[in-house]
Amino acid sequence: MCQSVLTDRSGRLLGEVASLSADLRHGYFIREHSHPEDQLLFAAKGVMTVRTVGDIWVVPPMRAVWIPAKIVHSVAVSGELSMRTLYFLRGLCPTLPAKCAVINVSPLLRELVFHACAFGRLRSQVAGEARLTDLIFDQLVASEQIPLQLSQPSDSRALRIAAALTDDPADPRSLEKLCRDCGASKRTILRLFLDQTNMTFERWRQQHRLLHALRLLASGEKVTAAALESGYSSTSAFISMFRKQLGTTPARYLKLTLPYNKEI
Repeated sequence: MCQSVLTDRSGRLLGEVASLSADLRHGYFIREHSHPEDQLLFAAKGVMTVRTVGDIWVVPPMRAVWIPAKIVHSVAVSGELSMRTLYFLRGLCPTLPAKCAVINVSPLLRELVFHACAFGRLRSQVAGEARLTDLIFDQLVASEQIPLQLSQPSDSRALRIAAALTDDPADPRSLEKLCRDCGASKRTILRLFLDQTNMTFERWRQQHRLLHALRLLASGEKVTAAALESGYSSTSAFISMFRKQLGTTPARYLKLTLPYNKEI
C-alpha cells in the first residue's frame, strides 16, 4: 500500500483532501497498488482502464472512477491522458459507494475538481476549503453511474474463454467452438458466466467488445477500424450498440472538450 498523501512522516494529518495532476502518454501503465484514502480518478482527456482483482472499468474523457480505500488496482492509459486525482480521508463521505464505480462528471463537478487541484490540499478547519469539499461530495453523491464495468469469471474453464476473447476481441468462434477448444460444456460455461459475472455470456462478450473499442478510439483509431477490430460485423452495428449502451454516437461521446481554453 502507498503511503498516505494526507499525513506527514510522523502521521500528522495535513488535510482531509489532497490532489494530484498528471499528463501521461499513450501506453503508460501504473502497476498494481492501493491507497489508504478513498480516491477519485478523473480523465479530463484520454481514456483509462482500471483493473482490480476480477474487474475492469474503462473511464472515457470527462468521466471518473471512484476507488474506495485499500482496493488494489492498476491503471492503463489509452490516448494522451490528462488525469486529475482527488484523495479523500477514508470514510469522509460514507454515502459514496463501497465499491468501484465509473461516473459521469457534471460540468460543475469538473470545475470543482480543477479548483481543488489548484489548492493541493483541502483542510476542514479552513472555511472556504471545507465548503469546497462539501460541494464536491454533493456532486459525487448525485453523479450517475455508467455501465463501463466488466467482471472476470473466477472458474478456470470460464476464465480460459475470457482470456481467449481478451487476446482477440474479434475472435469469430461461436460459444460452442470456444467451449470445445477450452474443454467445457456450453451449459456449464453459460452458468458460470451468469453466476460469476452477473452477465450472460453474450452480454459479457458485447461489453468486452465495447470497452475494447473505446480504448482503440482513444488511441486514435477511426470508428470503422475500431468496430472491425473489436469484432463488430459493421460500423453501423457498432454505432447502434454504442448508442444503445451509452446514449450517443462514439464520435460525440469521445469528442468532449472544455467550453473554453482551460489550461489543464
